[in-house]
Amino acid sequence: MKTRVYPKSRKILHLLGDIAIIVIAYGLSAALILATGTFEAHAVLYSGMLPVVILLTIMMFSINGLYTIEHKRFSEVLIGLAVSLFLVLVMIMALSFFIHEFAYSRVLAVVSTGVEFVLLALWKRVTQRCEQGLHRDRRTLIIGNEEQCRHVYYRMSAQPQLGLELHQVVMGPHADWKREADLLHTDVIIICSDIPIPVKAEIVNYCTDKEIQPFVIPSAYEVFCNGAKLQRIDDVPVFRPRSLRLSVEDRAVKRTVDIVLAGIAFVIALPFMLATAIAIKLEDHGPALYSQVRTGRFGKPYKVYKFRSMRVDAEKYSGPQLATDHDPRITKVGAFIRATRLDELPQIWNVLNGDMSLVGPRPERPYFVEQFTAKNPEYAYRHNVKPGITGLAQVFAKYNTTPYDKLVYDLMYIENYSIVEDFVIMIQTIKILVTKSATEGAVDLDKLDLNLQDYTAEKKREKQGKEV
Repeated sequence: MKTRVYPKSRKILHLLGDIAIIVIAYGLSAALILATGTFEAHAVLYSGMLPVVILLTIMMFSINGLYTIEHKRFSEVLIGLAVSLFLVLVMIMALSFFIHEFAYSRVLAVVSTGVEFVLLALWKRVTQRCEQGLHRDRRTLIIGNEEQCRHVYYRMSAQPQLGLELHQVVMGPHADWKREADLLHTDVIIICSDIPIPVKAEIVNYCTDKEIQPFVIPSAYEVFCNGAKLQRIDDVPVFRPRSLRLSVEDRAVKRTVDIVLAGIAFVIALPFMLATAIAIKLEDHGPALYSQVRTGRFGKPYKVYKFRSMRVDAEKYSGPQLATDHDPRITKVGAFIRATRLDELPQIWNVLNGDMSLVGPRPERPYFVEQFTAKNPEYAYRHNVKPGITGLAQVFAKYNTTPYDKLVYDLMYIENYSIVEDFVIMIQTIKILVTKSATEGAVDLDKLDLNLQDYTAEKKREKQGKEV
C-alpha cells in the first residue's frame, strides 16, 4: 500500500501549528506594544478580535495554497504567506476603521503581522522539509504524441520541486504502456489529451488497480463533461453537460460587483497610473496609452486600453506577434510595468464601460483568435462571457503557456463560475503580480534540445546497470 502524499492527520497538525503561532505572535506583540492598563481596559476587544484574525488568516492560507506546500518552491510559499498576511492586515484595518466596536490598535496589528510572518515562515520551512524528506521523487511515465510529451517534459524539468522524474515516454495509444509501467515500477502516469477516451479509461483503471497516480491532461470534450448534471431517461442514467454561459442572475450580480470594485480600484490606482504615464513619456516621448482592437463577448470587437510597453513602431514591419522572452520590442519601462502588471490598469475603464469584467478569459486580438479557433474550434466558447482583466488562466498559467492550455483554464472557469470563485481568483491574482515566472514570454519548443527518446534510453541503461 503506497503512502498518501499529504494525509489529513498532517494537514491538521500544520493547521494547529499555524493557529498556535498566530496566538503566540499576537500575545508577544500585545505584551510589547500595549501597556498593562490599556490591555486590561480593552481585554474583551482584543481577545474577541483574535478569533477573527485566526479565521481570516486560515481562510487566506487556504486560498493561497499554503496547506499543500510539499511540491512548491519555498519562494512561492513566502510570497503566498506575505500576500495572505497583508490581506488579513488590510481587512483588520478596515474593520477597525469602519466599525467603531472594532477600534483595534493599528500598531498592534502591524507588529503582530510582522512577528507572524517570521515565525510562520520558519514553521512552513520546517514542515515543508519534513514532508519532502518523507517522499522520494516520483517515477513518471508520459503517454501521448511527441509534441505533447515534449511540452509536458519541458514544464516538468522547469519545476523540479514537483518531484516528477521522467523515466519513460510512450508515443501513441497503441504502444505497450503496461509493460513499461510495470518494468519501471511507475508512480505517476501522465496521459496527454490526444489519447483516445477508451484508452484513457483503460489507463486510469490500471492506475487504480496498481495504486499509481494518474494525471489526465483534458481534451475539450472532457472539459465540457466536467460537472455534468446526472439525469435519467426512465431508468437510463444520462449526463447533461452544463451550458458554457452565465445565467441572467449571474450576469447581474457579476456586473454589480464589477462596477463597485472597479470604481474603488480606479480611485486607488489613479496615483500609480499617473506615475506610470509619466515614466513612459519620459523614456521615449511617445504616447503613454495605446488602444488595440480585441475580441469581446460573442465575438464583438472593442478597444482595450493599456499602458504602452513596446516601442511605438513595434509591429510596423513584423505585423501582429505574441510577446517572447527578452522581446527586443519591449522598452525598459515596459518590461517593468509588464512584470508588475501595471500596464493593465487602464482596463479598469473597460470594466466600467461594460466591455470587460474584472474576472474572465483574457481578451485576444482578432488576428490570433482566427488562428486559435481554426486549430481548436472550442476556442470560440470562451467568448460566451465578457473578457476579464484577470482570470483562472492568469492565476495558473503564464504568458508563454500554450493557447490550448489557457483555453482549458478559461472553459473550466466558465463552467464552474460562481461569484465566490471570482473573489478567490482576485485574491490569488495579487500573488501573481509579484511572481516573475508568470510574465515569461512564449517559448518555441522546436528550438529546445529535448530528445526524449535519447533521454529515456539513457534512463533504461541506468536502471539495467543498477540491476546488474
